[in-house]
Amino acid sequence: MNGKETTYGQYIEKEKIDIDRLKAMYSIYEQYYENTKFSIFVEDFKKKSGAILIFHSETHEVVGFSTVAVQHFYLNGKDYTVLFSGDTVILKAFWGTRTLQSTMFKLMVKLRIRYPFNELYWLLISKGYKTYLLLANNYYVYYPNIQDENQHLATVVEHYCENFFSEYYDREVGLLNFGDDYQPLKGEVAPITEEMREKNPKIHFFEQKNPTWTTGTELPCLGRLGWKDLARFPVKLMTKPVSKGKYEALVVKQENRHGVMQ
Repeated sequence: MNGKETTYGQYIEKEKIDIDRLKAMYSIYEQYYENTKFSIFVEDFKKKSGAILIFHSETHEVVGFSTVAVQHFYLNGKDYTVLFSGDTVILKAFWGTRTLQSTMFKLMVKLRIRYPFNELYWLLISKGYKTYLLLANNYYVYYPNIQDENQHLATVVEHYCENFFSEYYDREVGLLNFGDDYQPLKGEVAPITEEMREKNPKIHFFEQKNPTWTTGTELPCLGRLGWKDLARFPVKLMTKPVSKGKYEALVVKQENRHGVMQ
């Protein structure tokens, strides 16, 4: 069976995820990341709101996950709600599945209804091109953008990073650097080849924006979740060629270890 056809997803609040499920999540995580241990993983999860879990449809075992934090702030007369993506890993056999996107979409709709008048965004920090492609291939309004659009969102990104990651944010280059505190991808997981740069300009653009990605620096990114965006989002999920899934293999790592959840 194709892995893309044998998964389902569910968002589960932090309080409902027990230690056994955390161990199952960590058993996937440690396959792809170095310099980590279970205690670090658990402490980081305590700062999150919950996790999107990807299950095998037949065995109901966890085959991937994405931790998330719902955060709020006020900027230039507007209230903002941000869905922050934390650690995100999917077993290689299931790379290309859209279960994570569709399950996250359902969570976005719930947040949009719960905070109808807030500016709503998905925020991720990316040390790898695959994370960035999730944003660039699925969102209509996002930053940073290869076509140099939506520059107004740079202010929102800066405000967020200065408030949630002030110790690690370098405003001059627009990157986050967690130094020795981060867990790097194992070298064989997500390389960028010259062929990939030529075939996919967005990968090349990501590398230009985050030229030190191999050392673990993170590129903060933002995608708008307005009512109009959510109305169009399912169309992208249904019409996007399946072949692109290989370029969006979901092995990504986000650092929120030092962020403050509000």
